[in-house]
Amino acid sequence: MFTGLRTVVYRTPDLDKAKAWWSDLLGFAPYFDQPFYVGFNVGGYELGLVTDSLNPAADDARSVTYWGVDDVDAAFRRLLDEGATEFHGLQGVGEGIRLAAVLDPFGNVVGVIYNPHFALPAAR
Repeated sequence: MFTGLRTVVYRTPDLDKAKAWWSDLLGFAPYFDQPFYVGFNVGGYELGLVTDSLNPAADDARSVTYWGVDDVDAAFRRLLDEGATEFHGLQGVGEGIRLAAVLDPFGNVVGVIYNPHFALPAAR
C-alpha cells in the first residue's frame, strides 16, 4: 500500500516567517508558495509548511508525515478499516494532489498522499 515517504508538513502560526527561516536554512526558495502552503523540494522529498489556521482543531499535531500511495482513497479506507480514526478526510489540494490523514490506534498522525508530480532522483 505505501510506496515510500513523501512529505513532512510542519504547522506554523506565521507562514511568512517560517518560509524565510527555512529558505535561509536550506539555502534556496520554495518551489511552491501559496498563502496556505509553502513547499520545498529537499533532495526529492517535500518539506511543507502550513498555517495553523488550516486545521485549528489539530492543536496536538505539530507535524504530519505523509506516505506516498498510488490510490489515496483505498489507502484511507484501509487505514480506517484497520482501526485508525479520521484526522482529516480526503482533500484535493490542487494540481492532482490528494491527501488524507488518520490517527493510528496509538495517537500518531499518519498521512497518505497521492502526488502525480513526485519523482525520486535517479540512484547513483
